[in-house]
Amino acid sequence: MNLLRDSRFVRLLPLPLAAPILSSCSRAPSVEVLGSFFPGWLVCFIVAIALTALSRLGLLRLRVKAALPLLVYPSLTALFTFLLWLIFFY
Repeated sequence: MNLLRDSRFVRLLPLPLAAPILSSCSRAPSVEVLGSFFPGWLVCFIVAIALTALSRLGLLRLRVKAALPLLVYPSLTALFTFLLWLIFFY
């Protein structure tokens, strides 16, 4: 326990803890659309809504009914958003 009583150790302890938090703010991906920059997550979300609408049309064409549509379609939108983010921005 002498290590915790050492003032130099206690003073330098926050440095390794703060480094991962501060390094995550290094870049913010953005996409240029007609001269304006939009955040990458917003573009992924808009494309995910379109993909969810297309998957709904596909399910209707196959005559598959969603048991809980209030949970299925927002979940599909979130799934598509996260997948697009991982594919294009990670």
